Amino acid sequence: MEGTSFVPLSGAEIEEYLRGQAERLAHALRSDPFDPAIAREVGASLVGQHFTGSGTLERTLGLVGPWWPVLRAKAAAQGHDPDVWLERVSALTGALAAGYAEALRRRTLDEQEAIHAAVLVARDNAEHALHTSEARFRAVFDQAAIGIGIGDVDGNVIDVNQAMTTMFAASVEEMCKRQVRDFMHAGDTDHMWKLYDELVTGERDHFALEKQFENADGETLWTHLSLSLVRDSKGNPEYQVCMLEDVTDRHRLHTRLRHQAMHDQLTGLPNRALFVERLTAAFEHPGPGDRVGLCYLDLDGFKVVNDSLGHDVGDQLLVAVARRLSRYAGQAGHLMARMGGDEFVILVEHSTGTGQVVALADGVFAALREPFRIRGHDLTVTASIGIVERPVAGTSPADTLRAADITLYWAKSDGRGRWTVFDTDRNDREVARYTLSAEMPAALHHGEFYVDYQPLVSLADGGVLGVEALVRWRHPRNGLVGPDRFIGLAEETGLIVPLGMHVLEQACREARRWQDLEPDSAPFISVNLAERQCREPGLVRQVERVLAETGLDPGRLQFELTESQIMSTDGGPLERLRELAAMGIRIAIDDFGTGYSNLAYLRRLPVCELKIAGSFVEGLRQPGDSDPVDGRIVASLVELAHAIGLTVTAEGIETAVQAERLRAIGCDAGQGWYFSRPGPPDRIEGMLAGVKEPG
Repeated sequence: MEGTSFVPLSGAEIEEYLRGQAERLAHALRSDPFDPAIAREVGASLVGQHFTGSGTLERTLGLVGPWWPVLRAKAAAQGHDPDVWLERVSALTGALAAGYAEALRRRTLDEQEAIHAAVLVARDNAEHALHTSEARFRAVFDQAAIGIGIGDVDGNVIDVNQAMTTMFAASVEEMCKRQVRDFMHAGDTDHMWKLYDELVTGERDHFALEKQFENADGETLWTHLSLSLVRDSKGNPEYQVCMLEDVTDRHRLHTRLRHQAMHDQLTGLPNRALFVERLTAAFEHPGPGDRVGLCYLDLDGFKVVNDSLGHDVGDQLLVAVARRLSRYAGQAGHLMARMGGDEFVILVEHSTGTGQVVALADGVFAALREPFRIRGHDLTVTASIGIVERPVAGTSPADTLRAADITLYWAKSDGRGRWTVFDTDRNDREVARYTLSAEMPAALHHGEFYVDYQPLVSLADGGVLGVEALVRWRHPRNGLVGPDRFIGLAEETGLIVPLGMHVLEQACREARRWQDLEPDSAPFISVNLAERQCREPGLVRQVERVLAETGLDPGRLQFELTESQIMSTDGGPLERLRELAAMGIRIAIDDFGTGYSNLAYLRRLPVCELKIAGSFVEGLRQPGDSDPVDGRIVASLVELAHAIGLTVTAEGIETAVQAERLRAIGCDAGQGWYFSRPGPPDRIEGMLAGVKEPG
């Protein structure tokens, strides 16, 4: 900053001082948590040390600019998000400028107060020291760095100082031929001139604000205007004193910094902050029937480009995509912003309906159809788009953006390369699912999950061979929640592991009680085992612990896995199943017949039982050959299972006819409402004691 300011320090002292401030900024950049307030202190310190020349702030910020490519490369090399480093540099730059500007403003205001005080003193002491005060005022008036003008209450300009004539590129004579209202500007607000009218009529004594002017050369002049009223000895308005600080450079700097803060550094597009500002403005004063639309898009598979070709190619691809889509959206008069990463959004203000936004999304697909040539690579890009179009009334910017984000997720989960329109009913279902998912850990902790039991009955003699444990959720507000609503959520969130262990512990305790009641003929307990549980390295150890704690014979425990699940089991999960089977635990395949099992592979699995899906049993409800195909399928499955040494249980039996036909086919056991609905453990004890369940 050499040559920009005069400071009462030697060259060595200046160098030492500036190095210290630079080290403070560098430390702030690297600190966690990040705090840009240090940069504000540095800016104020520069003013405090008299670095206040016209070019000081511009040259200071100019030194910060070269940090950006260096930091971006360093962040990418270290595996960090480059945008975070760029945001830190931008935040430090803004804070430094704000601290500098505020300190300089305070200094100027102090000078203004001194001038104002001099005016008042001159008036109050006029009779006693008229010549002295006039000389003092004239010295301040002529030599002040800020522009000063004096006018009467009718708006005539009486006098201006040298600084004022320099600002307006006009002589004192030219300025004094004008009226105050001649300085009106198109950017002035009605509020500003209301304040002026109140001042000249004596309703107020002072006001200050930012105001635009235009000088004699036609250039825009930004100023901080402070206007004060001087009253006569009777208190009547007599003069108005105007003080102008030229803040044009500061305003340009603020405009530049705002542009940096509101635009993406990589693509130059408006960023999330500017998009949210525009979206919020669309909701502030809506007209009748006003609507708004969003196209929220995400590039499909963009991570593969970064991982395979490098972040530099990925960045260049983002720039090319942004340029092409911005041109398309701009032609339609819509704002397009980069939300971060490979996500972009197009804002449709005053939308005419969903059809308009859908057509816009189709146009995005068309704009992306031509491959991008990046560093010698022809890259084809597709996108998924979430569409929201709705009336402005009755909603909010946050809700609208959230709906667009959710709809984008639907588009990607539905297959990518497509658009999806927001659906309130689907959203309500998703919210309900999320609510249940969020409540499940606490529900497990509070004991809201319990186990019902359904018998597996011998088709030969009606005896109870086994019992399946079925988990239920008694929700405190929603009542009984079926497993079809929460099992999938538990698998998605990983809660199926502790939930499955909870069911296993309860089921083994009950099975041990039955074992004590009927040591020789107690049924085995059958527990469902989810795929995620099979992949838990500690599964075998946990099962050993439960068996040891309950004292249950391993031969009286059976795990059920679905057909698709067990056919895809390999590696560690398969070895865990073999370890369980080696302990004497039974392994059964549930819903058999719904997948595409390789029977040759099935022979090599540690399986002892097949449970035929209830969909095949459905066709055997009536006597005779009401559905001979289902009968032949079941007979074939039973024959194949017996051929490789497996027992067969048929699920979903609801009638005596089904039970008899399956017995004749050769099924070993049956399960279904015909024998017993799922219920509490004492119902199983009654069946073991020979008590027939009421029809």
